[in-house]
Parts: sequence; C-alpha cells; structure tokens
Amino acid sequence: MFPLTEGSRPVAQLLFSSGTCPRCIFRFCGVGLPAPYKHPAKELLNELQKFLEPEKHELILEVPKPPLKKIRLHEDGIDNLSEDGKEGVSVTEDASVTAKPSKMSVCNVCLGILQGFCEKGFIAEVCQKVEASGFEFSSVVLSVSFPPQLSVREHAAWLLVKQEMGKQSLSLGRNDVVQLKEAYKWIAHPLFSEELGVPTDGKSLFEVSVVFAHPETAGDCRFLGEVCPDCFKPAKNKQSVFTRMAVSKALTKIKEEDFLTQFPCPPNSPKTVCTVLEVECTHGAVFVAGRYNKYSRNLPQTPWIIDGERKMETSVEELISDHLLTVFKAENFKSERAVGVAQWLQGCAAKMDGFNFSSSGREDVDVRTLGNGRPFAVELLNPHRVHFTVEEIKALQQKINKSSDKIKVRDLQLVTREAIGRMKEGEEEKTKTYSALIWTNNAIQRKDIGFLDDLKDLKIDQKTPLRVLHRRPLAVRTRAIHSMETHYLDEHHFRLRLKTQAGTYIKEFVHGDFGRTRPNIGSLMNMTADILELDVESVDADWPPALDD
Repeated sequence: MFPLTEGSRPVAQLLFSSGTCPRCIFRFCGVGLPAPYKHPAKELLNELQKFLEPEKHELILEVPKPPLKKIRLHEDGIDNLSEDGKEGVSVTEDASVTAKPSKMSVCNVCLGILQGFCEKGFIAEVCQKVEASGFEFSSVVLSVSFPPQLSVREHAAWLLVKQEMGKQSLSLGRNDVVQLKEAYKWIAHPLFSEELGVPTDGKSLFEVSVVFAHPETAGDCRFLGEVCPDCFKPAKNKQSVFTRMAVSKALTKIKEEDFLTQFPCPPNSPKTVCTVLEVECTHGAVFVAGRYNKYSRNLPQTPWIIDGERKMETSVEELISDHLLTVFKAENFKSERAVGVAQWLQGCAAKMDGFNFSSSGREDVDVRTLGNGRPFAVELLNPHRVHFTVEEIKALQQKINKSSDKIKVRDLQLVTREAIGRMKEGEEEKTKTYSALIWTNNAIQRKDIGFLDDLKDLKIDQKTPLRVLHRRPLAVRTRAIHSMETHYLDEHHFRLRLKTQAGTYIKEFVHGDFGRTRPNIGSLMNMTADILELDVESVDADWPPALDD
C-alpha cells in the first residue's frame, strides 16, 4: 500500500518537481515506518508518478497517516550504512562507484544515496569486498560516512517543505523528518545481513565502513564558513574543516533568512551521483593473557632501543607477541577503540605495530622471573582471525615455549577487554617475593644477618631511583618490606628472600642508591652492601585464572 496520503500531495509534488527522489519525499512527508522504503527504487518511482497524476486523484484511497515521529528499530544494527546497488551501479577496482538512476535524475537532496546505493546490487558489491578481506566474524556493524553537504541540502529541503506546510497552517519540526541514516539503515540493514549470513549488531567488533563523497557539490558548505566562522576550526588528521559535525553545528546557528539568501531552496539537481571513496573492514582488538617466566639475565622485558640503536637482540615482549601476531593475523592498524584501550592500559604497556603489550610490573634486563610467572596481556589490533578452540590456544602456548629457552608462558587464554583492568587493580597493594644474592664489603658471620629475619613490615622511603628518573617523575614513595629471610653463604655473601609491597625497588633497598632509599640493607648492617643477582619468585595476583595443563 502506497504510504502517502492526500494531505501529503502538495509537499510530494513540490519535492518531486524539484528533483527529489521518492524515498526522500517519504522522509519529508513523515513516513516513519520501514516497510515502504524497502520497495525497489523503480517501483517506488512508478507508484509516486501514479500518485501525482492529476486525472487519477479520484481513484486514490487515503490510508491512515503514519506517525510523524520516526520509529526506531529495536535492532542493534548499524548506525549508518553504505549505499548504492541497483541497475547501472558498478564498483571499480579503486572502489569508485557510479550509478545512473533510470527515469529520474540524481536526487537533489540525498545525491543518490537512497536511489542506488542502498539496493541489492551495491550491497552485494560491498559484501564481496568483505568476504575477500579474510576476516573471521560472526556478526557485523556497518557504518557509513556521508558527505557533509548532505546536511546543507537536507536543511534547504526542510525549509522548503516547512514553508509549503505553513500555507496549510501545518507545522513541520526538524525532528519530524526521518533522518537519512535511519532510512538507509531500514533499507540496507536486512539486505546486508542476508547477503553475509550473519546478524548486524551495533556491539560487534567487526566493522565494515563505507565512505562516500560528492566532488561536484563539495562547495555547498563554503558559505557556512563565512557566516559561522567559529564553527569551523582546523583539526589534526582532518582534510577539511567542513566536517559533518561542524556543518550541523553551523546549521543550528544560522538564521533561516540568512540561509535562504546564501543557498538555493530547493537545492539544485546535481549532474553526478555520489562516489565511494573506500570500503574498509576492521576488527576490534582481541586480548590474550597469561603468565610468563624469564630465565635469562640478558633479556629485557620490552625492546631495548636507545637513540634508534637496538641494545638487545630480542625481548620477552617480542618472543611472545611475534607468535600471537602471526596466528591472529593482526595488522598495524590503530583504530579509535584500540587507541582508547592502549591509553587505558598505561604503565608498562609497550605500543608496537599490530599490538600493545602490558604486564603486572616489570623486571630489569638482568633479573629472572621464576615461580608461577608474571601476569601479562597482549592487545592484538585488527586481527583477521579471532575464533580459536581451547586446543588451538594450548598448541600456541606450546609453540611459544618450544621457540626459546629464555622464556616460558603458562595459562595462555583469550580474555575480554574489561578483564584486562583486573591486572592493574590495586597494583600497589599486591605483594611480590624476591630472592637476592647480597655482597658485603666487611666480613660477616651468621649472627650478623640474623636480625633481618625479625624485621616485619619495615617502612622505607624511596626517592625515585637515579636509573629510572628518565621515565618516572621525581617523588618520595613509601613502601613496605613485609618480611625477610636470610641464608648465610660465606663471609661476604648471603642470600636474602624478601616479601614486599609491589612497586618496591629491591636493588635500591639493598645498596641505598646514594642515600635515596632509607633505611636500606647497608645502613641496617652499618656497612656497604650490594646486590649481585635478583630473582622474582612470585607475583601474588590471582589473574589471569590458572588453567589445567
């Protein structure tokens, strides 16, 4: 059943005669139900022409008028979609798209968006690119970027319709017009889902984005820059100041009379249809967590590069992440979501191409990490493969462990982004256990070190160590040495086992760092002490969950 009523005839006739397509006419006539928009463009054009033929007025039966306010679908579908896809639509190798609507010129409002770019042909072209991208996905979110001048043309059409309805003593609010992205979603959303065979979901990590442009009308926004200069300010990574947001802001500020003197109403009909600048597939980051042991005293946690020169051949991060990058097919792609997560995972995060590595603390290059290991997480950016069985993850863990005798990982598992935050929660309240080999300048006996075993919850003040001042702010931090246990070796050596508050600098607690840590082992023993070897024996955290071997 045709959705327009007799009361809509004047508006429909006015828009149609100015070069507006049937679907845009529906939008400005307040057709707020999805079904009418889904009919093929040719069919809608024929029905509209019949509706507007004067000699058939008496044959038109008026149907109940749909609500003016648009009805939002209760689907978590796409926010915006791409367009195109009817007869005469073609996608070239460089992704440029042209369309030649039959029996009607390019719409002066949507620039062809609701004519050919939302029908089966174009949707099929986009889906072919999606399937060829090599991504794994079980749902999808489809987004579209429309040219900013569409907002200007919609505003002009709204003023035109508003004026016409005023003649009938009727009013038309801006919110009574069905938005272009809403109508596009109604049409393209089910076609896209059907073609790919997966549901569209606004929360999906897999996104297909389509960017449209219309060079012929690119100058439509320029007058707004003169009338509302404060709305348009240069921004980094923006090729033009005329963004959709800036244009929309300017349209809310400009007076109607000023707009009408600057821009034609109705808008002029373009000669060309929109083009597609790009169709891009991206997948949100996935996260892999586990624990690692480090057995080498010549291995940094992250790449050690000074003044562009690599000081160590590899690192813990690389020995783990190189395998993950290969298996997950992650790329050097940093979306807004990924950057946001990277900022959230601050501290020990090392940002590299295709991934971000983060851990619960870090050890020096000459320090081993033993016991159950140190918790870590790797954020893999834009992964093409995301579906793994438990057996496949176990095989990946074994592959990492066989690749080097310097490290070993355990409890390797896929985790959610939210779960990563647990690694950092209450980090300073956690405890860590260390084993240190101590040297003293004076000869010692067993009785000279026994008193250390009796010290409990010793409070120390540590000024930021000299060796980390280049990356940590200068401050005095109070830390707790919960307990110590000594093991005498000879007159100048003993082994010290410490349980401390996380964030304690153990080396500085031993040698004092030129008095920057007080008290310290040297001052407590009233002699010079230094540390020869240090091992991390345990990081007392219950994350990630331990897995059965």
